[in-house]
Parts: sequence; C-alpha cells; structure tokens
Amino acid sequence: MGLLSLAIWTPIFFGAVLLALGRDDQAHVVRWIALVGAIASLAVTVPLYTGFELGTAAMQFVEKRAWIENFNVHYHLGVDGISLWLVLLTAFINVVVVVASWESITSRVNQYMGAFLILSGLMIGVFSAQDAMLFYVFFEATLIPMYLIIGIWGGPNKIYAAFKFFLYTLLGSLLMLVALIYLYTQSGGSFALADWYKLPIGGTAQTLLFFAFFAAFAVKVPMWPVHTWLPDVHVEAPTGGSAVLAAIMLKLGAYGFLRFSLPILPDASHEWAWLMITLSLIAVIYVGLVAMVQQDMKKLVAYSSVAHMGFVTLGFFIFSDLGVSGAIVQMIAHGFVSAAMFLGIGVLYDRVHSREIADYGGVVNTMPKFAAFALLFTMANCGLPGTAGFVGEWMVIIAAVKANFWIGLLAASALIFGAAYSLWMYKRVYLGSVGNDNVKALVDINGREFLVLAVLGLAVLYMGVYPKPFTDVMDASVAELLRHVAISKLN
Repeated sequence: MGLLSLAIWTPIFFGAVLLALGRDDQAHVVRWIALVGAIASLAVTVPLYTGFELGTAAMQFVEKRAWIENFNVHYHLGVDGISLWLVLLTAFINVVVVVASWESITSRVNQYMGAFLILSGLMIGVFSAQDAMLFYVFFEATLIPMYLIIGIWGGPNKIYAAFKFFLYTLLGSLLMLVALIYLYTQSGGSFALADWYKLPIGGTAQTLLFFAFFAAFAVKVPMWPVHTWLPDVHVEAPTGGSAVLAAIMLKLGAYGFLRFSLPILPDASHEWAWLMITLSLIAVIYVGLVAMVQQDMKKLVAYSSVAHMGFVTLGFFIFSDLGVSGAIVQMIAHGFVSAAMFLGIGVLYDRVHSREIADYGGVVNTMPKFAAFALLFTMANCGLPGTAGFVGEWMVIIAAVKANFWIGLLAASALIFGAAYSLWMYKRVYLGSVGNDNVKALVDINGREFLVLAVLGLAVLYMGVYPKPFTDVMDASVAELLRHVAISKLN
C-alpha cells in the first residue's frame, strides 16, 4: 500500500474500529484509541513532505489501479505542490481536534471520535484523487460524517443546521456530476484529470461547465451569496466540528477551482474572472462589515471565515504566480487561525455555556494564560505581520494591485475591517474589569488545553515568520497550473 493510501485509510480504519466499540463506559479507552489513530494518520503523511521533490510539477507518490473497469474509473492518487500541504494540514488538524474534544464530549464518544477520523481520511482522499469519479466519491462522502457531527452533537437547532448544510452542498454537487459525465463522454471515456486538461472544449460548453463546477465549489468555499448556510452551521456545530469545517472543509471547494475550473476551462475562467473577483470582493468587504455587528462569538468568526476565503478566490482569478500562491498560502494559514479561534471559543463555552459576547468581560483577570493565546490568534485573524494570517493576504493584495490598483485597494480594506471586528470582540470579552460572577469563577486553561493552543500558536508564528517551506513546495505546480490557464481550449 502506498503512502497516500495509508494517509487515507489509516484514519478510516481507526474510525471504523471506534464505531465497532460502541459503549460509553469505555470512553477513556476510546479517547486513547482515537488519539493513537490520529497521531498514526499524521505520522504517515510526514514522509510525503520529507520525500517530496521540489522544482517539479509532476504528480508524486502516484498510485493507480483499475476500480470500475466497465466505465474506466481508476483508484488513481497523487499529490503535487498544490495539494501536499492540504493533506498535511488535514492530518494535523485531526490530531488537534481529538485532543481538544477530550473532555467536552461525554456521550457517544466512540461515534464522535470515529466520525472525525473517517472524515479526515475522506478529505485527504479529495486532495489526493487524480480520477474525477474518485474525487466525486470522496467529495460527497465527506458530507456524511460532518452531517452526523452537527446533527448529533450540535446545539438546540442542530437538525435545521445539519439539513441546511447537507442540502446546500448536495444541490451544487449534483450539477458537478452532470459536468463530470459530460467531460467523460467528450474525452472518449476517461475520468483521468490529466486527460481532461488536454481536452478541447467549445466556448458555450466551457461556460456551462464553469457554472456547474461553480455551483459545487462556491457553496463549499463558501462564496457570497451562497454563504448563508455557514453561520447557522457554525453556531450549532460542536467545537471540533466548527474547527474542522473552517480549517479543512471550506478548502475542498477552493481546491476544486484549482483542479477543475481553471485548468480544464481556461477560456471560461478568463471570461468570468470579473464575476469571481466581484463576488470575492463583496465577501471580503460586505461580509467583513456583517461580522462587525454580530453578538455571538461563533457567528462573528464564521463571517470572518467567509471574508478570509474571499481572498482565496480573489487570488485564483488574478491569474498570476503571486496571486495563486498567495491564495494557497491563505488556505493553509486560515486552517491554523480559524481552528484556533473556534477552539478558543470552545474553551470559554465549556466553562460558561454561552457564546454571547455580552455574557463576558474581563476574562484576562481570571484566565491570563488563555487571554494571551486569544490575543495571538486575534492578531493573526487581523492579518498582523509576523503571523500566518498576514502572509497569504499580503501576497494576494500585491498581486491584485499589480493587476488593477482599485481591486488591490478594495481588497486591502479588508485588513481594516478584520482588525475592527477581531479587536472589538477581544476588547469586549477579555479586557476591562470582571464582567459578572460567571467570569469571576473562571479557571485558567489546563495542561491539555494549553498544549492544543500552544501547538496552533507555534504553527501560526512559524508560518508568519518563515513561510518559505510552504511557498517552495507549491512554486512549480502553480507555474504549471498557470501554463494550462494561459492556453485556449476552444475547439
């Protein structure tokens, strides 16, 4: 079995073992099995990085076997510089979430941990698939564990939120399936992405296919105006669910644009770039303003996720090395920062059982260690230089200014809005005198919580201070992607 298969099936295997255990009186054993499974899953992804060959755009660690021979569907895996860090990020966040959920989940612990491990494997499958049908199967399968995580362990309106999440994402995906079948017939019966990159396609067909893919990927990102499911889902989801949703699942849609829309449909991508840039800027500016008026901490961070992901789609459709690389860096940075923000809110929620900003005040007086971590992640959410949140946004803004000064100026305004809503929330929750008896009774973070936040804090600072290992991996693959985008496929 190859490294990528191990990365996909190790967490799924451990998840299946946990589901088979089945009793809450074994919760302690279940947690340790989940942790061993998550660490093993991360360990098998490390050789992908250490053995990765820089300077080539070719797919590496390739595995290919016949799967459904009658339809020429293959179990075909591979990673390049675009997907490598996303695979590593998925495995890393999985470990963080298992440790973070150690005490907060007390019912059906085996099913909760099992769902996260299986979800992790499926998401790595999405980032590794080089066969379109295999991609589709993994892409759709990720909905099931996340649907259960929201629907079983979520808040009071969890059923509504789970249904909304499932229906929004499934509807878009059905149009993508139609597009995949069309490309399969046009290519003479191949689902291989490499074959589709060489396929000549007419202008009208490209536009229709572009919007079919847009329906699937824009909902997942989520782009404005199909973002409305996200705040509801974040508010109702358990803390671990919110962390994985923001850190990894939103990236599935952005990754889809890089693997499908841009290289397969370059003419339509250029033709509709103005629309993508406009929608991205609306997400960056308007949704940033919406975040400012939120009273619920989770909703505020959820809207800030939409605004930050706006930078990702903006960077893609500027069609420059700097813009695309910046967007991918932003995807990884947002993974660290958003996971940390949601896990921080979870720390407070576990103690006070409220997400309302008005129910806090002066937390720094009773939880000084935690307040220090919260300040670091708040600054990263603002895009402060020296943190991961700055690097990708800065690259995208420079690329936007080079392409069009006004687009760059509008994008840069997001940094002001980001600082406004992030610091406003920090001030109201953490600073000043102790707000009430609940805050007065708070106890600072324990060793386990400190470890989780410290690991994420180091990742945020390391990427902010020294982003070179991240950008070096992706340079050749981004250049190859842009070469595909520059060549017309009109037949």
